[in-house]
Amino acid sequence: MAMLKYLLLPPLANGLLTLLGMALWSRMRLLGGLLVVLGLGGLLVLATPMTSYALRQGLEPAALAGPSQLREARAIVILGGGRDVDAPEFGWGDAPANASWRRLAYGAHLHRQTGLPILVSGGRVHDEHSAEASLMAAALREVFEVPVRWMEGSSRDTAQNARYTAEMLGADGIEHVALVSQAWHLPRAQAEFERAGLSVTPAPTEFASPPSGGTADWLPRAYHLHQSTRALHEWLGRAELALRERLLRRGE
Repeated sequence: MAMLKYLLLPPLANGLLTLLGMALWSRMRLLGGLLVVLGLGGLLVLATPMTSYALRQGLEPAALAGPSQLREARAIVILGGGRDVDAPEFGWGDAPANASWRRLAYGAHLHRQTGLPILVSGGRVHDEHSAEASLMAAALREVFEVPVRWMEGSSRDTAQNARYTAEMLGADGIEHVALVSQAWHLPRAQAEFERAGLSVTPAPTEFASPPSGGTADWLPRAYHLHQSTRALHEWLGRAELALRERLLRRGE
């Protein structure tokens, strides 16, 4: 499944389309040319600020209006967003990646507003020495001076984040959580957590910044290709989740 995902996403998908078009050029010039245009042209379009914003904005829920929206929640769950390997600046070995830092900062902010206890969730995706949850807990303690009550360090993806978190919090009788993640990721994460039996108040962070409105919105940049790729990955994840739910309903 992981390899199929990479085959469907830029830049690999665009490169494969371009190579296939070049291979077909001598025998099927029209089809070959079309594939080259789709491959290279699609890469350029996806790298523009306008396209990356449109792809991300379509994924994002509304921001929290204030702490009063969390009155039904009994815990704050912060999902791991990756790690930087052998990051030297903190002296921990590995450290949370930038996406995780944004989630941790917002989770700490919500904790200070509400006093709700925190669970961090993230395992060893590539069999690393330490679970991502332990890196997140260290960051919350040492950088944000915020305590962590639970650490879920066995999960490898969002579905496992949800399942293992529900089991851990269920042991303490907690059924409603505030779920913290990037805005573009949160709707699919919320669906996974609700499938696992938890009630969820979404607490999104890091919303897509709107384009400036000038010609620069159509100039391709590597940063925006990365953002478009992440958004397409999330759209694929939503499609996979919808397919799984349809198959489950069909099997009932």
